[in-house]
Amino acid sequence: MRFADLVRGHWAALRALLVFTVVLGIGYPLFVWLVAQIPGLHARAEGSLITDPAGRPVASALIGQAFTDTAGRPLPQSFQGRPSEAGIGYDALASGASNLGPESIVDMPDQPSLLTQVCTRSVDVAKTEGLDVRASARPFCTAGGRGAVLAVFGPRGPSGTVARPTRVVSVNEPCATESELFVSRYHGVRVECARPGEDYSAGQIVPIRGAAAEHPRVPADAVTASGSGLDPDISPDYAELQVERVAKARGIRAEQVRAVVRAHQSGRLLGFLGEPRVNVAAVNLELDHEHPVPGCCSDG
Repeated sequence: MRFADLVRGHWAALRALLVFTVVLGIGYPLFVWLVAQIPGLHARAEGSLITDPAGRPVASALIGQAFTDTAGRPLPQSFQGRPSEAGIGYDALASGASNLGPESIVDMPDQPSLLTQVCTRSVDVAKTEGLDVRASARPFCTAGGRGAVLAVFGPRGPSGTVARPTRVVSVNEPCATESELFVSRYHGVRVECARPGEDYSAGQIVPIRGAAAEHPRVPADAVTASGSGLDPDISPDYAELQVERVAKARGIRAEQVRAVVRAHQSGRLLGFLGEPRVNVAAVNLELDHEHPVPGCCSDG
């Protein structure tokens, strides 16, 4: 190859590098920055920040946060968000879920099943909101907040299900005696307590629905984490469930709390995408400013 051709090739490559550096390294970022300054887009580009009355950023409307005391207990004066599996909770650097699905109904020694997690959370929410735990029971849950699941042993029929049970074990519910079990008999067979370390995988796993209402008092978003673990919103149903507790803790009327909730409630995107939602951080911030807890604190 002649030296002149070599120079021309390198000069062409250098010109391409310079052009792409100007266009993609300077021009494109500058264009994106200018678009972000358009009214209506600027706040979103800055992170959809929520500020307090003094103008200080205290939260993002896009990322949830925990409203608990130092021991992790829900603050009675604050609305609670969805459970979070992101790090220790709402950690934007560890966004993620438990990766457990509908088939996760049997507890493992080192991890409760998704069903038991949902049942436990439902009991906790019912207690926090002052509901009757038994009246607020969820389908497939025991009264103690465990997955109501049996391992059924016996000869199997053509479909693979146990035709005539000979032994039945409650696999999730801890108990010392059979009198403590959520159900005493299954198809005429006495139900046994599970023994620590015993393997029941050979049995047919049968979840027991029970007599819970079709639509539990505690809504689904109160007991299930989002895929990101950062969901900042809750359903209007879950917000309504918390109104009385928050109003009592703040010493105001429930309707005053509902007015704040309505002010921060959004409908479906474009009228048909998603579900109505309430931003938890925005509601709590306005309540702290407009209706501070008596003898606690205020903005100013």
